[in-house]
Amino acid sequence: MKTVVIASNNAHKAQEIAEALDFPGWEFRTLRQMGIESDPAEDAETFLGNARIKAYAAHEASGGKAVLADDSGLEVDALDGAPGVFSARYAGEDADDARNNAKLLEALADVPDDRRTARFVCTLVFVDEDGTETIAKGTIEGRIAHEERGGGGFGYDPLFLPDVFADGRTLAEASSQEKNSVSHRGNALRALREALKK
Repeated sequence: MKTVVIASNNAHKAQEIAEALDFPGWEFRTLRQMGIESDPAEDAETFLGNARIKAYAAHEASGGKAVLADDSGLEVDALDGAPGVFSARYAGEDADDARNNAKLLEALADVPDDRRTARFVCTLVFVDEDGTETIAKGTIEGRIAHEERGGGGFGYDPLFLPDVFADGRTLAEASSQEKNSVSHRGNALRALREALKK
C-alpha cells in the first residue's frame, strides 16, 4: 500500500482527491490522520509557490513519504487578479467565508455584469518518495454574482457563476458530484492523474 500524505487537514478535500486519483494500492491521509505537524508560512506570490512550500514541508515532516499539496484561489479580472493567493484571508488573517464574500461584493459594487469575469485556479504539487515533482493546474472560468446563492460548497462558491452552467446557477447551487466534474480542483486532479499515469 502506498500512502500519500495530503498537505492539509481538510477531510472534504482529502475525499475529493482520493475519489479523483483512485490508483489501485494508494491511500490518501491528511496530516492530522498521519499525526504530522506541518504549518509552514505560505508567503509565496503564486499558487505554485505556496503549493511547493506546503508539499516540501510535509515531505520533510513525514520522513520522505509521497505528498500532495494544493494551493487555490479566486482571481477577479476587475480587481487585477485579486484576491488571488490571499483568497482565504482576503478580509484579514482571521477572516471567514462570510467576511471574505462581503468584502468581494463591496469591492465589485459598481462593476457591471460584463466586467465581473473571474476564475478559480488550483495548482497541485505532487512529490514522490524519491523527490520527483509533478505539477498540475486546473481552472474554471465564470463571473461574480451580485449576491450569494446556494447552501453547498464553501469559500466563494455562493458568488461564483461558472460559464459551464447555462442555467445561471452558482457553484454553491450544484451537487458536490456536479461541482467536482467542472471545478478547478477537479480539473487539476484529472490533469495530475494523466501526468502520473505516464
